[in-house]
Amino acid sequence: MKRRGFLLGAVAAPAVTMLGGGSATSRWERAAYRKCSESRVVVSRAESYDSPLIERIVEGVRLCGLTVAGRSVLLKPNLVEFDPQGVINTNPALVAAAIEAFKRLDARTVTVAEGPGHRRDNEYLLNASGLQTVLDQHRIRYVDLNNDDVSALSLPSRFTRLGRLHFPRTVLESDLVVSMPKLKTHHWAGVTLSMKNMFGVIPGSIYGWPKNVLHWAGIDESIVDINSALSMGRFAIVDGIVGMEGNGPIQGTPRHAGVLIFGEDPVAVDATAARLMRIDPAKVKHLRMAGAFLGNIEQHKIVQLGEPIESLAQDFQVISQFGHLKGAS
Repeated sequence: MKRRGFLLGAVAAPAVTMLGGGSATSRWERAAYRKCSESRVVVSRAESYDSPLIERIVEGVRLCGLTVAGRSVLLKPNLVEFDPQGVINTNPALVAAAIEAFKRLDARTVTVAEGPGHRRDNEYLLNASGLQTVLDQHRIRYVDLNNDDVSALSLPSRFTRLGRLHFPRTVLESDLVVSMPKLKTHHWAGVTLSMKNMFGVIPGSIYGWPKNVLHWAGIDESIVDINSALSMGRFAIVDGIVGMEGNGPIQGTPRHAGVLIFGEDPVAVDATAARLMRIDPAKVKHLRMAGAFLGNIEQHKIVQLGEPIESLAQDFQVISQFGHLKGAS
């Protein structure tokens, strides 16, 4: 279906308020239940963007046991707004390293794609952020997900009343979607990591800026419904070399953490990233909901490889309304 073939109102009409009713266990279908008995997550020390990032990524992929050879890989960085300090967005050096790493691992194709939620001028963001230079140097195809052709999917979970969402064809036709968020706190969701980064696959040309329909439906609830609908292979690479604390995801303060986080279970990856920020993942609403059926947040169910969390954990500051997130988990 072409995106111009329908109007926003037709998509959003049933979708604009709260959770669906019923018990927690009635909010997802069996098809959405993907929780394994345990999940591997790799924590890797990387002090700067001059570190051997390609090798770090290849090692992280291999330790997680991820199969890449022969698969079409979509890299989905976080590209939100231009920031001359380079803190808001996934660093272009990490995207460049991921491109080369997945090529070395014999991916059939590598594509970079994003649907920025703030700026409608994607060309401006690509050039200002430095990502366009990376794409040109590596001769990589880029897709603006805000304006891609779409297909509608019924949602297998019902934390919102959306019922269905239109996803870009580029995402749906990929064998492996790699979420590449920044390690950041968030003024509405508490944290923004690999699951929240998937807001960027929802087209703004249909759902508005900054993805207004998702905000009306509930941010945490939308995060869970979006992730439950994505049934292709998933992987996460969290850019925590320099993260953001406080009033994220745009107006916060840079925080050097010197870490990369890898894993196939986005719930477990985000739970580990939260612990690295000394945030209790069980107190983050969307992680708690996703932990019931999509992945693991319990520490004893996460096989944590690489560096021990405590060797790299830092006390990331949050805004006052999220003070309850701090504490041991």
